[in-house]
Amino acid sequence: MPVRNIKWNVLGYAALAAASLSGIGIAIGEKSVIVFLLSLGLLAFSMRGGFKSKKLPGTK
Repeated sequence: MPVRNIKWNVLGYAALAAASLSGIGIAIGEKSVIVFLLSLGLLAFSMRGGFKSKKLPGTK
């Protein structure tokens, strides 16, 4: 089954969220609060952007 309708912006937000989750894991392993907070902020940004861009047509 071929994939024809790729939503590149949603895919980008998903990749960004996955990278920030791995950054959180690295920050916990290295015990770095700064990297943890930066990764958490990046995760919040990517989740917000992904949900906003994938809004249902009938919602405001």
